Amino acid sequence: MAKKTVASLQTGDGRTFSKVIRVVKSPKTGAYMFAEEMVPNEKVKEAIAK
Repeated sequence: MAKKTVASLQTGDGRTFSKVIRVVKSPKTGAYMFAEEMVPNEKVKEAIAK
C-alpha cells in the first residue's frame, strides 16, 4: 500500500532555517571541502563570516 502524506504533521517551521554551504580548505591535506550546516535565518550572515 502507498503511504499517505499527513499534512497535519507539518507545522510550517521548515522555512525558519537555511542550509549554509561553505568551501573550506583542509589544513592537513590542503584540499578544499564543503562544510554544510543548518542555521536559523537570522544567523546566516554570522555563519558565512566564520
